[in-house]
Amino acid sequence: MSGAQGVEDSMISPMELHWKWCLTLLVVLVSAHTDTKVTSSQHMDDFIRVLEQVEDSNPGLEPVNVLRGLRRAAGLRDEFMQHFLGTIREDSTSEAPVMDSNLSDFIVRAMHHKVTERGREEGVVLTADGTTVAMSPVLLGIEVGLVSKTRCRVRGLYPLTLARNLGLSFQRFHSSLLSQRLGPDGCWDDVTSPQVFTLSDKSSLATDALVNGGMDGVILGIEVSAQSQRPLKLSILLRRYYCHRLEGEGLDAAPRLISRLRRENFRELARPPLLQRQVVRSLVLQRRLIDHSTMLAQEKEELTAVVREGIKEFVHRYMDCPAIIPRCQWGAAPYRGTPTPLSLPLSSMYIHHTYQPGQPCLTFQQCSADMRSMQRFHQDDRGWDDIGYSFVAGSDGYLYQGRGWHWQGAHTKGYNSKGYGVSFIGDYTSSLPSEQTMELVRDRLASCAVGGGRLVGNFTLYGHRQLVKTSCPGDAFYSEITGWEHFGEVQN
Repeated sequence: MSGAQGVEDSMISPMELHWKWCLTLLVVLVSAHTDTKVTSSQHMDDFIRVLEQVEDSNPGLEPVNVLRGLRRAAGLRDEFMQHFLGTIREDSTSEAPVMDSNLSDFIVRAMHHKVTERGREEGVVLTADGTTVAMSPVLLGIEVGLVSKTRCRVRGLYPLTLARNLGLSFQRFHSSLLSQRLGPDGCWDDVTSPQVFTLSDKSSLATDALVNGGMDGVILGIEVSAQSQRPLKLSILLRRYYCHRLEGEGLDAAPRLISRLRRENFRELARPPLLQRQVVRSLVLQRRLIDHSTMLAQEKEELTAVVREGIKEFVHRYMDCPAIIPRCQWGAAPYRGTPTPLSLPLSSMYIHHTYQPGQPCLTFQQCSADMRSMQRFHQDDRGWDDIGYSFVAGSDGYLYQGRGWHWQGAHTKGYNSKGYGVSFIGDYTSSLPSEQTMELVRDRLASCAVGGGRLVGNFTLYGHRQLVKTSCPGDAFYSEITGWEHFGEVQN
């Protein structure tokens, strides 16, 4: 048996937590309708609510004109954007949404992306699934999809959502002006009412939030371009994508087009050669439009080599690897003592179930609460320095960082220095995790670990019970993992 038991967070059912969340949101909405002041929270729910106010105040206005109005309010209209989307006419009031100053100010904060000298990233919002996205590439992707004349072949889609940001970041890194090509992620000051998002490290020109927003922009842009009927309201499109509530079967029964499946959908749409071509073309166009110069053939050849290396890192980080919710985002308490570094690459992966909490978690709020309860149990009841697992798989589509890639865990006694301990939230004595959740660990986490030099290519996968006297990871789940690639018998 492994995991947390009898802790107050785990006593809150997903249904109770959902209704408390809905009640809180209802209070916010009622307050907003009785007072025209716009909330300062940088949450996707708030952005969609503001968008609904804009749409309700401008009935009959086409979604593409709403988007142009938002873009004009945020000042997003440089030569690069105008090349694909045309010039926004200042005198075109008949096709522009009317917004009061409160709504306009909120739109500017939510869409005008920048990183301050103090490492705060602005122009980003927290979504209900616990990830952070930059809004400008999302909305640019939808806009080019709506104006596209050719279904599924959207002119300007990759340049406006991802390619230009990636290319500029690759260039700056190559010139030693940045310490990293991509990332980082960060954390919010408050996940209930987020206002300040602080990066965890020095910033590239393609932060995780910009990449998330870019991937979403590609996905949604292609989706609206392929529809025979364009969406009636932009707010409906965003709500369906970002606010879908998982039911009992979790992601296995979820619709395809939701933000939790961002990486899976993007992998199907974007191949590395396509991304490389789009990045190079975007930089050539940037040079011509912004710098008013032409790139020579030799310079383009050198640029292609720089982009090729950058795309390799991008593919590993955002397409091969799963999204992992960082400790600060789920509310981890500090590590007690001094962590022991691992000597990489490791040779094994150990599969656990938590047993308690016994139910799969389907929301960021519930999975985070389960993580905190397990950490308290491991630290306070068992006297460990931290939550024991390296990573934990929720049934919400995400992995949660425990001790992570570099620090020795307390998950498999006698073997903690030799492998990563990965636990699935729930009791799997007589049932299995969802197929999507198992794939997250079996395929994505394993591939990420090998590709990143953290696990050897011929690593061995074990069930907890093979090495320690325990029933973990449950009879049903143990029977399942015996058929996984890399599963191995213990050598006596």
